[in-house]
Parts: sequence; C-alpha cells; structure tokens
Amino acid sequence: MTNYYKAIKEQLINNEIYKKVKDYSKNKNELETYYNVGKLLSEAGKHYGEGIIKEYSNKLTKELGKGYSQRNLRNMRQFYNVSQKWQTVSAKLNWSHFCEILWFEDNKFLYYLKIIEEQNLSVRKLREKIKSKEYERLPESTKNKLITKEETNIEDFIKNPINNKKQ
Repeated sequence: MTNYYKAIKEQLINNEIYKKVKDYSKNKNELETYYNVGKLLSEAGKHYGEGIIKEYSNKLTKELGKGYSQRNLRNMRQFYNVSQKWQTVSAKLNWSHFCEILWFEDNKFLYYLKIIEEQNLSVRKLREKIKSKEYERLPESTKNKLITKEETNIEDFIKNPINNKKQ
C-alpha cells in the first residue's frame, strides 16, 4: 500500500528546497508540485476518506510549518481535478490565480482563465473583476461564443447604450 503521507511530504519538501535554491521556473515547479500533491490527496481520499485532509494538514503544519491548511490541501486536490478536465491549464497563471477560480463552474472558470492570460491580470485585478461579477453580467450570446471558442469582438463585451434604451 502506498504511503500517501510520506509521498506528499516528500513532494512538499522538494518544492521548498527548489524555492530556496533557484527562483527560475518557480511557478511551473510550484504548479507541478501542487498538481502531484492534489493527485496523491485524491487517491488517498479514495482509500481513507475525506478526513485524511485534516489529518495530513495537521501533520504537515507541525512538520513543515504554515501553508498546509485544510483549505490549501483541498485547493491542491481541486487543482488536480480541474487539470484532468482541462488539459491545457496555463503555466502563465500562478497558484494565487488558480486559488481564486478553482471552484467556479466550467464556463466561468474558462472565462476567467482566458482573460487572465489575455490581459495579464494581477491577482488583485482578477479579484476586482470577480467581485464586480463581470462574468455574470455578460450577455448569454457572448458566454456562448466563449464556450464554443468562437471569435469575439469588443461589442460582445460592452453593451451599446443606444440599442439598450427602452422605447
């Protein structure tokens, strides 16, 4: 039987070492690490149940320090699940970006993924867009274009005030 805790701890220790040794490709390594940890957590959960997250969180926090809360471990598992669904998860995004959008339904997730990449959004700007409910305010026709990956233009995102006046 696989020792999931040991494998998870090794992944996280290797990530900490990598962070300290070289900043080069840090984001890619961090995302790969969290993907691998998420996969291990997913497998461990199948064998030991949901309570394993709490147990591993407590152990990792004691042994490695803060940063391994239950919420963060659940985010890692969700990152793995999302990555399975969307094969082309972008390395242009950092972990903080993903934590903001991981739990969105598919279309909303894809929308924010696309605009983060296209507009090179900081996490702060992303949060502003989410808080303003930018996605929810889009017309259905624009959402459909995004889902089917049709080409969009500026008119799809900005309502024409002249055409929208009630007569």
